[in-house]
Amino acid sequence: MPEDERQMMEAGFATRAIRTGHWRTPEGEHGEPIFTTSSYVFSSAAEAAARFAGDQAGNIYSRFTNPTVRAFEERLASLEGGERCVATASGMAAILAVCMGLLKAGDRILSSRSLFGSTTMLFNKYLARFGIETTYVPLSDPDAWEAAIDSRTRLLFCETPSNPLTEMADLRQLAAIAHRHDCLLAVDNCFCTPALQRPLELGADLVIHSATKYLDGQGRCVGGAVVGDHKLVGEEVFGVLRTAGPTLSPFNAWVFLKGLETLELRMLAHARGAAQLADWLLAQPAVEHVYYPGLSGHPQHRLIGTQQRTGGGIVAFDMRGGQTGAWRLIDATRLLSITANLGDTKSTITHPATTTHGRLSPEERSAAGIGDGLVRVAVGLEDIADIQADLLPGLADLQP
Repeated sequence: MPEDERQMMEAGFATRAIRTGHWRTPEGEHGEPIFTTSSYVFSSAAEAAARFAGDQAGNIYSRFTNPTVRAFEERLASLEGGERCVATASGMAAILAVCMGLLKAGDRILSSRSLFGSTTMLFNKYLARFGIETTYVPLSDPDAWEAAIDSRTRLLFCETPSNPLTEMADLRQLAAIAHRHDCLLAVDNCFCTPALQRPLELGADLVIHSATKYLDGQGRCVGGAVVGDHKLVGEEVFGVLRTAGPTLSPFNAWVFLKGLETLELRMLAHARGAAQLADWLLAQPAVEHVYYPGLSGHPQHRLIGTQQRTGGGIVAFDMRGGQTGAWRLIDATRLLSITANLGDTKSTITHPATTTHGRLSPEERSAAGIGDGLVRVAVGLEDIADIQADLLPGLADLQP
């Protein structure tokens, strides 16, 4: 291993977030270049054959080998503590690639009930067509996880914290359960990023990201990633990308590289603002319940500081008046962006029951705890006083 590469592996998180993955070209550039090329030129027919056969490392075709994408993959793998990363066209493409690469007809996924709506749709509607079944259990109940595993279970899948109720799973405990039954554990780390939580260090086998969210940090591009070891990710998941092609564009990879440079600073700032907003919402008469891991009353608050560095940047709360109350609050805002995206510098607000989880049946939403009065705020980087002032008119209008 080259000395400069070894030195980078031993560097701190912030340094790796800025420097990992960029190996300067002969041009001597200071910033990472964008390689906007579909293909690459070989020095000979023999070199082309060796590249395609896998006998020689190097670029082949940008569907599965691109220097800008590779720089993003190397940087994120370093931050998550993984051996390999495969970048994808979206977060959902990352989940699909994991399932296609590691599962077959007859296998079963054991998943937490609290999931992003599109993930549930992927499992229930599309993977089921190919003979892959999914069973759902409460995220934070380890006994339920263990009891639901059978001989066909191959993959345990969870989000922690969950979207949108910020419920948490004890990952050390969940990893032990998975490995006791020869299963893999995949964790969607979108809400925390490696700046706040590193599932691989806690025993998980795979980490999945929607890079669209906090990894970008400014709502500019769509992308995803899977991080893990050389076998699972570098061979199996990568094989899906090489063949099927749900790959990340070089431009989007470059944008995500820039986002990673400020990831730790942003995540800590998001979390500070979210903690202040959660405390403030507790005192609002129109709010029936606040969901935020940083609150002492959160059911899994004990995991803050041991598994998860802070409470994160997402706050959810139940409004009085059900959907009517939630919509009146949302429509009264003027500063917050009414959008289902999150992880942006701009704070966003949404009504999960009719947006992110709107394609689920009422029964599925009820089982996941998604009520009609639930509102989710992804706290951005604005002054927290301005966020509170923007919410106040709608909250005041709904006081009992």
